[in-house]
Amino acid sequence: MNKKHNYLWPIIIASALAIGVFVGGKLHFNDSPEKLFTTNSKKDKLNRLIDYIDYEYVDEIDTDSIVDVTVNNILEKLDPHSVYIPEREMDKVSENMKGDFVGIGINFYAYRDTISVIKTIDDGPSFLNGILPGDRILMADNDTLFGRNLGSESIVNRLKGKRGSYVKLMVYRKDNGKFFTVNLKRDLIPIKSVVAHYMLTEDIGYIQVNRFAESTYKEFKTALNALEKQGAKKITLDLRDNPGGYLGIAEQMADEFLEEDKVILFTKNKKGKIDTAYATNKGSFEDKPVYILINERSASASEIIAGALQDNDVGTIVGRRSFGKGLVQREMELGDGSAVRLTVSRYYTPTGRSIQNSYSKGNKSYYKKYTDRYSNGELVSADSIKVADSLKFKTPKGKIVYGGGGIIPDIFVPIGSNEEEALESMDSMGFFSRFIFEYLDEDRQQFNHLSMNDFMNDYNVDDILFESFVDFSVKRNLKLNFYDYENQIKLYLKAALAEQLYNSNLYAKIKGQTDPMLKKVIMLDNPAIQDNEAAAIESQN
Repeated sequence: MNKKHNYLWPIIIASALAIGVFVGGKLHFNDSPEKLFTTNSKKDKLNRLIDYIDYEYVDEIDTDSIVDVTVNNILEKLDPHSVYIPEREMDKVSENMKGDFVGIGINFYAYRDTISVIKTIDDGPSFLNGILPGDRILMADNDTLFGRNLGSESIVNRLKGKRGSYVKLMVYRKDNGKFFTVNLKRDLIPIKSVVAHYMLTEDIGYIQVNRFAESTYKEFKTALNALEKQGAKKITLDLRDNPGGYLGIAEQMADEFLEEDKVILFTKNKKGKIDTAYATNKGSFEDKPVYILINERSASASEIIAGALQDNDVGTIVGRRSFGKGLVQREMELGDGSAVRLTVSRYYTPTGRSIQNSYSKGNKSYYKKYTDRYSNGELVSADSIKVADSLKFKTPKGKIVYGGGGIIPDIFVPIGSNEEEALESMDSMGFFSRFIFEYLDEDRQQFNHLSMNDFMNDYNVDDILFESFVDFSVKRNLKLNFYDYENQIKLYLKAALAEQLYNSNLYAKIKGQTDPMLKKVIMLDNPAIQDNEAAAIESQN
């Protein structure tokens, strides 16, 4: 990769991901609309202006769009995490945070102007009715879905509907060249937030959580119980790239690791009212080792868990300084199908830390401080993290922790090279997955003889598949030093194959083999490994 691209990759990655880190906690709200929205001159002024434009302005104007702009402009003056959700986006936002939607249960690509099934959701309508990866969906009821360049959202809207309603699909199966129809009864389809869990070592379980939705705690408990049955006596909870979500879900998860009556966090509103959340006697993983993985894109509810454990001297926080979002939002309906998530309080970790980054200079400056981490060295060296002595706090056992902008981990793990981060970004954006789909589409039978264990232990990506990927990438104008990262790319390709052929757990397990943070966890858990590595380095010198 040339020098220009070396500089661009981290900026692109940081900017794209920073914008998404705004989801806050949802708390109970009891005030009536009448109490909140009593008439006053400020609101009268806005109402009159909109009426004047509606009825008197010389040209036809979409006043709804003016109102949207006005609301957004007002919220931008408050803080970076108070946001407006237009009516057209409410369903999608609500589904994501609820943890399910009503549909037919497929993952798909629009491939050569046709809906091509990547995978069916286990026990969903498509799975139960025999839809297979590689099938093409040509029609839904009387609606033609091929050859129309329909966007993904448009396709999804045609396949979704009311729970219990039916949709008749015309399907083409490429493997045997046959057409058939199938009637599917739409049902609830889970949107998983616990995206992977597996045994990292003989006694360390691994759980990856990508957000805190309504269903997250239940998913987490299911995964935790399954790992304990497999022999997990320690847990690695991966909260990297997790932007947060519901405050109450984070409290429930933190409670699993904390003894009864330990403070999880407290919140304070503009009137100075303090609400404190305490751990209960329900925790099932108290007094057992736990490792929390965080990075610069871990925010909000992720930071609540990391802060609660760190301040109570429980477990070990591994990774890089988290985002720094210490504000709590409450979702409030605006009466027309839209809503606002308004910041209503700040939260503090048990020692009294606020980890909220300052936004006093505006939103642009706020997010620039985040992207500056890629250039000021703090993602490479812990010594480059700037902390103020005035924000120093002590845990009950005397450990020094800091407020003022994210959770600083107990054990620092530097970010990878620009090329390594580029590969990770390519994977998260589905580039490897798209290539593997097209590869499998040519011959899906070649892996039929491999069990999941055989694939994990015996299959290796060969040079032919690697060269095909290089050609695929070059044709799409992707510039990368492919041959310098051949082993890493082959690992990503194997992981993408595992996800489409088997499941997301195997995908995560394969990728985890070279994950620096997971390697660090294993070393921390087994000091003998550290001693051996140190001895090997010393002998080389």
